[in-house]
Amino acid sequence: MGVSEPHSGAGGVSGGRAPGWTAAAVLMAMLASTTALSQFFRSSTAVIAPELIRDLDLSSAALGFANGSFFMAVLLGQIPVGLAFDRFGVRRTVATLSLPMAIGAMLHGLANTGNELTAARFLVGVGSAASYTAGVVMIGRWFSRPAWSTLISWQFALGQIGLVLAGTPLAAAVGIVGWRFPFVVMGVVALLVGYLFLSFVRDDPPGAAPQARDAASEVGALQGLVQVLTTPGTLQVLALYMVTFASMTTVLVVWAGPYLHDVHHLATIERGNVIIGMALAQTAGVLAVGPLDRLFNTRKWVSVGSGSLALAAMIGLALGPASLSLAVALLLLLSATTSYGGVLFAQMRSLFPPNLAGRSATITNMAPLLGASVLPPLTGLIPPLFQDEGAGYSPLAYQAIFAVLACCLGTGLAIYLTVRDSKPRPSPSPNSPVGAA
Repeated sequence: MGVSEPHSGAGGVSGGRAPGWTAAAVLMAMLASTTALSQFFRSSTAVIAPELIRDLDLSSAALGFANGSFFMAVLLGQIPVGLAFDRFGVRRTVATLSLPMAIGAMLHGLANTGNELTAARFLVGVGSAASYTAGVVMIGRWFSRPAWSTLISWQFALGQIGLVLAGTPLAAAVGIVGWRFPFVVMGVVALLVGYLFLSFVRDDPPGAAPQARDAASEVGALQGLVQVLTTPGTLQVLALYMVTFASMTTVLVVWAGPYLHDVHHLATIERGNVIIGMALAQTAGVLAVGPLDRLFNTRKWVSVGSGSLALAAMIGLALGPASLSLAVALLLLLSATTSYGGVLFAQMRSLFPPNLAGRSATITNMAPLLGASVLPPLTGLIPPLFQDEGAGYSPLAYQAIFAVLACCLGTGLAIYLTVRDSKPRPSPSPNSPVGAA
């Protein structure tokens, strides 16, 4: 598949030519940049969590709440962002949101209490509300339907640069200048990316007629949201996506750093190396999983297979691996196999017409954000149930955290198994409707 593939179907510009390589490369680079910023801010507390606990005197519940506030802000922004996409376009929406992202990033560097950290992360979350869904909407407008999963996966894989920066590079910077100044620098970067997005990105492919903006009333907009939620298959896909992203995020953003510090006694740089390994494993998984739905002409079973491997890794962590090497291997496996979000997004996007692209994308994104808003604070309540060991939490507390996340992931998979398949290529038989299991 190349970017010169002709458009067809409900997504993309019907009847038009696909964008040239230069325009497509600029688009993908800018989408990846916004995703990378969101990934960095989402994951930046992972490697420095022990330092935050120490410097800000955070309890486990406060740490979970502060991280959950980021995802709560992104969640609350989804419906307004979806409406803004459909009315004003992706370009202006993303550029505008770079302002709260930058302000929130700089406030990270000024935080002295858990409440101040929570407020800073909430504001960065507001700025990140459009970062991932912007790519889903733009890819749906610029490229043909069969390419969606692969290109969404590319966007996510390139955006993993942010997760890489939140690993060893951030740990090294913390060792030189402390953990505050890097957030100020990233705030400046957020402003630059917003300016470049406004300057170089266009909502429609070159040569295509601009898509009409939705000028519907608020009642009409709400009717569109109801239409999305009542479409058959929507709730099953959302059930899996909610726990897939949230369980992985809860491990990576909240507990991987403390777990490696308390149970396996790793220093800051060593924890950063593991975080980078998880980022690279996730990137490799995204690139591997992205084309599989086209190869096997199924989205459902690609998601089920990947989710089952992730569940096995989470169960392994819950059983309490005795060695560091096994623990790291399970963390890497979890990262690599929680890589089918692009497939689930494409499955959801295929259910709706272009005029509902923004709202369907943002509602899809609300499910994992809801999970990521709930699971970090929920798991933050677990460590106090176990007696601390030395300066850290008990290994049994971490096993309980992983067990709770495994139960959530298993439940999501069970619900998703009832959904009809969504195939990238329609069945050639007129008697076999698209989407049959």
